Amino acid sequence: MDQSDSENKDRNFVTALARGLELLRCFRKNDHTLTNSDFSERTGLPKATISRLTHTLCELDYLVADTRVGTYRLSAGVLRLGFSRLAAMDMRDRAKHEMHALRVNGPNPFVTVALGEQHRTEVIYLATDASTEEVTLMVRVGTRMPLFDSAIGRAILVFTPEERCEQIFGFARSEGEDVEIAARAAYKEAVAEYEANGYCTGIGTWRSDVNGIAVPVHSLSDGRVYGLNVGGPSYRVKRKQLENVYAPRLIKIADALSLKQ
Repeated sequence: MDQSDSENKDRNFVTALARGLELLRCFRKNDHTLTNSDFSERTGLPKATISRLTHTLCELDYLVADTRVGTYRLSAGVLRLGFSRLAAMDMRDRAKHEMHALRVNGPNPFVTVALGEQHRTEVIYLATDASTEEVTLMVRVGTRMPLFDSAIGRAILVFTPEERCEQIFGFARSEGEDVEIAARAAYKEAVAEYEANGYCTGIGTWRSDVNGIAVPVHSLSDGRVYGLNVGGPSYRVKRKQLENVYAPRLIKIADALSLKQ
């Protein structure tokens, strides 16, 4: 169900709140500031509505306005929300030692290990342990990965309840009918692969020069599902090694993290 469907069919859906959050999501990797026109173009909302939303977000200290040039930037209020979320994340803290041990005690110095959680049609990295080699996969906390085309995204999907998956497919549908069709196909592939092997692969599916495998990690206490992956540049990190050497270790770590509550 996309946002317009939600507004029409769900009487509990707060449209103003959804639109305000949509504005905050307009900021992309290299965006330092945006104008009301930028917000309008990216959301499809009329400028009059955008003006009211940006005013409200400024009053709540989630945006900061530069009235001289008519631009807005994200404030520390948004960072506070994000860091509070990370600080409260027990799984992230518990995973750090295991992730580091997996990377440094393995045979390949070019691998990077990451823990992530689903948001709409992406995975956001919550913790990383990156290779220190010069030629490596550059990832950090906050890195976003495509949910349906990455090993970590697919690993999350296979353990996500069906009702939640349907909501995620709704997010995909809002990006285009072809996106939803591809998402459902990727989900079926991921389920079959996980049932057969106990992990999901991303061998050139996200980027042609990156290989990775991932497993789901679930929290018994709050029902959250995370993905734990290991991967790196394809010419340094080969599929055979990932599946034969790293997969058993990854599965063992995921099982331990899922049971430690």
